[in-house]
Amino acid sequence: MTRPRCGVADTGGHAAWTERTNAPFGGHRAKMRRKKRFAKPGNKWYKQHLSYHLVNWPEHLPEPAVRGAVRAAFQLWSNVSALEFWEAPATGPADIRLTFFQGDHNDGLANAFDGPGGALAHAFLPRRGEAHFDREERWSLSRRRGRNLFVVLAHEIGHTLGLPHSPAPRALMAPYYKKLGREALLSYDDVLAVQSLYGKPLGRSVATQLPGKLFTDFEAWNPPNSQSRGPETRGPKYCHASFDAITVDAQWRMYVFKGSHFWEVTADGNVSEPSPLQKRWPGLLPNIEAAAVSLEDGDFYFFKGSRCWRFQGPKSVWGFAQRCRAGGLPRHPDAVLFFPPLRRLVLFKGSRYYVLARGAMQVEPYYPRSLRDWAGVPEEVSGALPRPDGSIIFFRDDHYWHLDQAKLRVTSSGRWATELPWMGCWNANSGGTLF
Repeated sequence: MTRPRCGVADTGGHAAWTERTNAPFGGHRAKMRRKKRFAKPGNKWYKQHLSYHLVNWPEHLPEPAVRGAVRAAFQLWSNVSALEFWEAPATGPADIRLTFFQGDHNDGLANAFDGPGGALAHAFLPRRGEAHFDREERWSLSRRRGRNLFVVLAHEIGHTLGLPHSPAPRALMAPYYKKLGREALLSYDDVLAVQSLYGKPLGRSVATQLPGKLFTDFEAWNPPNSQSRGPETRGPKYCHASFDAITVDAQWRMYVFKGSHFWEVTADGNVSEPSPLQKRWPGLLPNIEAAAVSLEDGDFYFFKGSRCWRFQGPKSVWGFAQRCRAGGLPRHPDAVLFFPPLRRLVLFKGSRYYVLARGAMQVEPYYPRSLRDWAGVPEEVSGALPRPDGSIIFFRDDHYWHLDQAKLRVTSSGRWATELPWMGCWNANSGGTLF
C-alpha cells in the first residue's frame, strides 16, 4: 500500500495487455482486433505532431532542469513511435498541459493531492490532454533521494497519449512507478502499446531504446539554450536547486558540493566562484553523496555509493578510494556529520543513523539506531552541519531543520536559501534574498 502508485484507474489495462501479448501468435486476425480496440473515440490523438506546455514546476527544482526532464520524457515515447512533440509558446494553446497543483484542484476530492507521500500524479486520456502532479511532493531529478520526477513525467505522459496501465510488472506503464536502472526504461509491452496507437518510428525500422542510467541526474544538466527566468541569473547555482553534499571546517568555512564543482562560503556568507573537485582533491569522483570534515584533525571525508575517501589537505590519506561496506556502512548514504559531543562521524541513511569509529570506516557496536533518537529530523536528509552555537542544521531539498544539540530535538525549521544568510544566498546589493 505504501509503494508509489499512479492515481489513474486500471480500467481496460488487462484487456489491452492480453490482446497485445496474444497478437504475435494470432496472426492477422489478432492484429485486426487490436486495431479495433484502440480505434474507440477518445482513446488516441488523431494526429502525430503534438504540442505541450509546462505550466509551472516545483519551487525547489531549477526550471531548466525540469524542462530538460520534460523534453526527455516526451522524446522517450517519440523514439519508439511515429509521434513528434514540440514545446508550445507559453501564451499559445497546447495539446498536452503539465501542471503542478496543491490539494483540491477541481478534479474531485478523490483526486485531491495530499502532500508528500500518497497520491503523486494523475493524467487524462486524449483528448483532454492534461497531467497533474502534486506540487508539495518531495520531487527530485536525481535517483539518489526524493521522488524521481522524470519517471513520473514519462508515465503520466503515456496516459495523455492514450495508454492504460499495463499488468506487466517491469513496464513503465505499470501502476506502480518503476525505478531508474540499467535496463531500458520502456518495456516490450510499452513499445507495443504506443505503436498499436500511432505506428512505428517514421523512417526507422528499429525503435531506439534508452536505459535508465542515462536519466539519473537532470539537476546536473546545463542545457546550452535554456532561458533562465527571474532571479535564477544571480547567485551560486546551489541556491536555486539542491546540492549533493555540504560540510564545514574548524574555521566555520562551509563547503557546498554539486556535480563536479564546489563552493567555499565564509562565516559571514561570502561565496567563492565554483571550483573543480579534481583540482582540490585529486581522484575524487563527481556527484558525491555525503561529506564531512573532522573538527579534530581537519581531514575531509567523502562518500559515494559503496566507496569513501579521506583527504588531509589535497593528499589522499589512504592513497585510493576505500570500499566502506566492509566496515558495515550502508551504500549511498544521505549525509554525514562530525558530531562534537561524540567526537565521531555520524552517517545518516533513510530512517537510521550510524556512528563511526574514530579515524576509521567502521561502524561502532550497537549501531545503526533509529532516527527517532534525533526527534523531528526527517528521513533522507541531504546534508547536516554543526554550528558555532552548538546546534545542528539538517537539510533536505529547499528546507532546513534546526536541532538543539543538548536536547537532540528539532526546535525550528524553514527555507535555508531565504532564511539563513550564512548559506551565501543573500543578495547584498538589494538588501534582500534572491528568492
